[in-house]
Amino acid sequence: MNKTGYTEVWNLDKLFSFGHNSRQFHDHIQQLEGKVSKLEEKLKAFNKISNINESSKVESIIQQIADIQINLSQANSYVTCLLAQNPKDQNAMNLRAVTFSTNARFESPLKRFQRIILNTSHQLWEDIIETDELNRYKFILDEWRKKAEILLSEEEERLVSDLMVDGYHAWGQLYHSLLGSIKVKLKINGESKELSVGQTINLRSHPNEDIRKTAHYEMEEIWKENEELFSQILNHIAGFRLEVYKHRGIDNVLREPLIENRLKEETLNAMWAVVSKYKKPFIHYLNEKAKMNGDKKMQSYNFWAPIGKSKQKIEYEDAVNFILEHFSHFGSELENFARQAFDSEWIEAEDRPNKSTVAFCAGFPVSGESRVFMTYGKRMTSVLTLAHELGHAFHNYSMKHVNGINRQYPLSIAETASTFSEQIILDAAIEKTDATEEKLFLLDEKLKRSVMNFMNIHSRFLFEKNFYEERKQGFVSPSRLNELMQDAIDEAYVGSFENASSHSWVWTPHYYLTRSPFYNFQYTFGYLFSLSLYAKS
Repeated sequence: MNKTGYTEVWNLDKLFSFGHNSRQFHDHIQQLEGKVSKLEEKLKAFNKISNINESSKVESIIQQIADIQINLSQANSYVTCLLAQNPKDQNAMNLRAVTFSTNARFESPLKRFQRIILNTSHQLWEDIIETDELNRYKFILDEWRKKAEILLSEEEERLVSDLMVDGYHAWGQLYHSLLGSIKVKLKINGESKELSVGQTINLRSHPNEDIRKTAHYEMEEIWKENEELFSQILNHIAGFRLEVYKHRGIDNVLREPLIENRLKEETLNAMWAVVSKYKKPFIHYLNEKAKMNGDKKMQSYNFWAPIGKSKQKIEYEDAVNFILEHFSHFGSELENFARQAFDSEWIEAEDRPNKSTVAFCAGFPVSGESRVFMTYGKRMTSVLTLAHELGHAFHNYSMKHVNGINRQYPLSIAETASTFSEQIILDAAIEKTDATEEKLFLLDEKLKRSVMNFMNIHSRFLFEKNFYEERKQGFVSPSRLNELMQDAIDEAYVGSFENASSHSWVWTPHYYLTRSPFYNFQYTFGYLFSLSLYAKS
């Protein structure tokens, strides 16, 4: 049954009342600090695993770690939401500093415990991991044992964690603050408007080519004006990471992201080899779409352009009801969960200035909730973004009964449920319509997502890999960053793209994430994995 009156603004007070002034949140942090102190004390008196009878003691430590991780996630997600809805919220920035500090403090006892299990003899470890107390944690504990192999001494790792707060994570936060403060002045249908970066990006799918083109070049001018500042931020983030790698004896910049994503380099290389081999259909698609716009090659500002005379404006209420209807065809559990998300005011979708540019889903494992953040632009691209983020939220929901330690899944898997949800909505929309032009419009939307994963994400990977190799030799200038970006785009799109944004290294936030290095290949992995699962469903 269709409903009316869905709110486009989320409710964060249900998590912690009164926003950045929340007494509940401050109490939560205080309790968290107390839990970290207790863990530190326990590990001071526990230096090694001596025999199999200590399995209960090890399990107790694991449970403490899991409890801290869940409560840290609750705090981190809350502050992320506060800063997304208002990147200039100084009080929220102060809270971010507090959570960064707590995270850094927790890293030390966690790494100490990982060293303890690493230093356990192979035979004792094989025996103790099979005990009733620890067997259910076997996978994650074996993974921690491997991760500990690349750690520095306890003192050095503590210093690194402490320096990250103001010397690493702060650069990432500065980036998001700057991006959120940028205003883009445009004339749309004779009316002067001042838009946020997120609102301007939404114009890429506007049916009017002049508007798309104007928005594209206006953004390029802004990036050019600010490229020196953004290049410094990117270089400092990469420089810090590389310096830590150097001291840990890591030469391959992919080693950490591969460990974090539970992938072998051979697997990643095989994926990109297959992607490169099967790009021809998408090159043909891009060329054909370019011809439809009167161009020889695909112009970047026309890539997201709609095909045909489809009804372009999709009101938020209609989008919600469409998603609920077609989620129900897949399964009642998915539909009921999505309905709960909308009814419980978990979604921030309002199209307004002064918001963050990045759509995301934040999990709140303590309360068993999620929050979805985006700027809804009344087009199919926005409907699919909403479905994508709800897929992440459903993944969080599906994991709620899993023990805290075992809830940790890599980003390559995280991007599977989200892409799967997009497939449900796209195929439902295609199947529902009998109009040829409408089908063509929707098929184009589906093909664009294949191009993004086969080409755009590949270009991001190539750029980041080449940038890090050059950064090892010193500071990489803005002009060189533009060249690296253009080379990556030319290679990934096999020369089928024109007027691409060589400044996309500025406005792609994934390059500036300090907790997830090389956040690119995970999308393609998740996309291909989700397609295989979808085909079997």
